[in-house]
Amino acid sequence: MPGHTDNEITVGAPVDLVWEITNDLPNWPHLFSEYASVDILHQQGDTTRFRLTMHPDENGTVWSWVSERTTDRAGLQVQAHRVETGPFAYMNIRWHYAQVPGGTKMRWVQDFQMKPDAPVDDHGMTERINSNSKIQMDLIREKIEARVG
Repeated sequence: MPGHTDNEITVGAPVDLVWEITNDLPNWPHLFSEYASVDILHQQGDTTRFRLTMHPDENGTVWSWVSERTTDRAGLQVQAHRVETGPFAYMNIRWHYAQVPGGTKMRWVQDFQMKPDAPVDDHGMTERINSNSKIQMDLIREKIEARVG
């Protein structure tokens, strides 16, 4: 069965600010703790193709891949997928934003399947993504809320 994750957090800030900060790709290395760099490869309209490079993992391996994101500002959502899939057979990501009492609900939904020779199976990657999403979402919430004051 393919992997699926669904994580959300409420950020104590207006949706316009949360949208602006979380969709500023060049700033991602300052927003996420896991990314070392973002290189914009191509941009056309609301679609951006970019390379993400992570900090070295516990074994010293540096993971990098190309993704493509299409933002829908009016619909408050983002559709993304990995172009260079690496250990994934596929990886599709949807970000949803909604103004809620007390701030903005930000939700990340990921659907994927690991390749048979990947170092981890679908279940293991689901656990990793769920654990890391919570860490990254908390970090993003803290940084945005600190900016709001």
